[in-house]
Amino acid sequence: MVEELNNQIRDFREASSLTQAQLAELMGVSRKTVNTVENGVFAPSVIVALKFAHALETSVEQLFELKSAHDR
Repeated sequence: MVEELNNQIRDFREASSLTQAQLAELMGVSRKTVNTVENGVFAPSVIVALKFAHALETSVEQLFELKSAHDR
């Protein structure tokens, strides 16, 4: 089964009126990290996922969703 991690980072970030650079600064990571996770290039570690949730004042479950080939 092929699985894909979808995320709502861009939606939450834009709703908070944050740029990728501003979010990265809040999280203590690089803008490239925010960009690559937001665009689905790679899945974040648990620590980075928790940093996203904390910075965007939401839960990991609200930001990330695991999609399988069966859900498409």
